[in-house]
Amino acid sequence: MELCHADFLVEELSMEAFLRVLVPRLVPNLTYRLHPFRGKQDLLRQLPKRLRGYAPWIGQGYRIVVMVDRDEEDCHCLKATLEEHAHAAGLATRSQGHDAVTVVNRIVVPELEAWFFGDWEAVMAAYPGVPEQVPRQSRYRDPDAIEGGAWEALERILQRAGYFRSGYRKIEAAREIVEHMTPEKNRSHSFHSFRKTVLQLAREHVT
Repeated sequence: MELCHADFLVEELSMEAFLRVLVPRLVPNLTYRLHPFRGKQDLLRQLPKRLRGYAPWIGQGYRIVVMVDRDEEDCHCLKATLEEHAHAAGLATRSQGHDAVTVVNRIVVPELEAWFFGDWEAVMAAYPGVPEQVPRQSRYRDPDAIEGGAWEALERILQRAGYFRSGYRKIEAAREIVEHMTPEKNRSHSFHSFRKTVLQLAREHVT
């Protein structure tokens, strides 16, 4: 089967900026579009209508990748909600046991900035003043388990190093950090789950 295209539905502009660099690096031959929403609640509110809009015309070589932050929610409940929206629109997901999957739902745990903690060398390359020892500190050792908000933690570290004195700018940081990332070395399990999804799209891109 030839996979000709993928649509990524994402919460906000920072994830759009991140994926605009990352996706073609992972799968250079994949055509794709990025659809940012105005936050998580906006995406969840519009998702049922958006998926119903895809249903009448979507082809076999087309995939929809829905990405939302876990934040403080239960991961299983959030995933179940996304799956239910896809099923209600008549679009196949892997949880239904279909081989021909149309929708792939991915939870970012807990949010995009955790993926930055997972590749601290990329953060240091983008912002050379940050401390090298951050990943060795217990609170940051597991990027997916950072308490109190990953973006807030990153903001504090960056500000102490002299960056973003007037406030963390998420889109700018995403653009700067992703340029230096080495995807296969990221320590975030959530990131690797997403990377596996994108690489699977590449494996489907065969005739």
